[in-house]
Amino acid sequence: MSEAHFPIQLVARLTGLSAHVIRIWEQRYRAVEPSRTPSNRRLYSQGDVDRLNLLREATLAGHSIGQIARLPLAKLRSLTTPAHEGKLTPVRPLVLETAAEPFLETCLRAMQALDTRAFEESLKRATAVLGSQGALLRVVAPLAHTVGEWWRDGKISAAHEHFATGLVRDFLSSLTRPYGGTGESPRLVVATPAGQLHELGALLAGAMAASLGWRVTSLGASLPAAEIAAAVRQKEARAVALSVVYPEDDASLPAELRRLRELLPAETALIVGGRALSAYREAIESIGAIGVRELSELGRELDKLRQLAGKA
Repeated sequence: MSEAHFPIQLVARLTGLSAHVIRIWEQRYRAVEPSRTPSNRRLYSQGDVDRLNLLREATLAGHSIGQIARLPLAKLRSLTTPAHEGKLTPVRPLVLETAAEPFLETCLRAMQALDTRAFEESLKRATAVLGSQGALLRVVAPLAHTVGEWWRDGKISAAHEHFATGLVRDFLSSLTRPYGGTGESPRLVVATPAGQLHELGALLAGAMAASLGWRVTSLGASLPAAEIAAAVRQKEARAVALSVVYPEDDASLPAELRRLRELLPAETALIVGGRALSAYREAIESIGAIGVRELSELGRELDKLRQLAGKA
């Protein structure tokens, strides 16, 4: 194994990736696993640098980092170097993860400064550059994830988390306003179950569904199963989407999920997603709910449900 001695700032220059992207690829996708100094500074090996360069080339060629981050080096090389040419595959136009990073970083700084104007302007510019779906998937979703992690780790206060949530709620409302499902469109109820206090994931789920033509009813955070089920029956919803983010060790949540499944009509699909998904996977699977790890996966599941409803 090659010796690890490159600090992250140098790795950023060697790979053309920002330090933020490198950290995200490491933390979220485990693309590399740098060593640490006694003072907890990251140090990267030459092998890490080579791997990050290949991953950057592969994403420029159109591959999703989430799908390729853990591939062996030989496979990464095959994605970026056609055997007959020995050159990089042509880059096709697409929105890259790296294109969204400046907007994400600006939003995070604005949140820390409680700067409403800078936060809103960054989201508006992200939409203009990336498109509404690109801004949702590449900026707002990572933003929600980071805000949740920072709040949990004590890096920001509850005031900062509420500040970001309120502005994201307003932004998503304006983002999805042009999408209006018709009277024939399926309905989705979005909420967080009792004890789950963070609403950003549910807001994102509602925005994704609205962009796909669903009529969405958002109920907010920490609702008992009976209240969610009552809203589903009133709205005759085809599905319920729940966000579970924090806490990840709520002993009462599995029973709450089972209670909700019992109260829902048999034909109503129950979808559960969020950062704490894996902590409750056994309970989710036991009631036949659909677990989704990412916002794009939620979109695919909603498309499936809509197709099934159309056939029925």
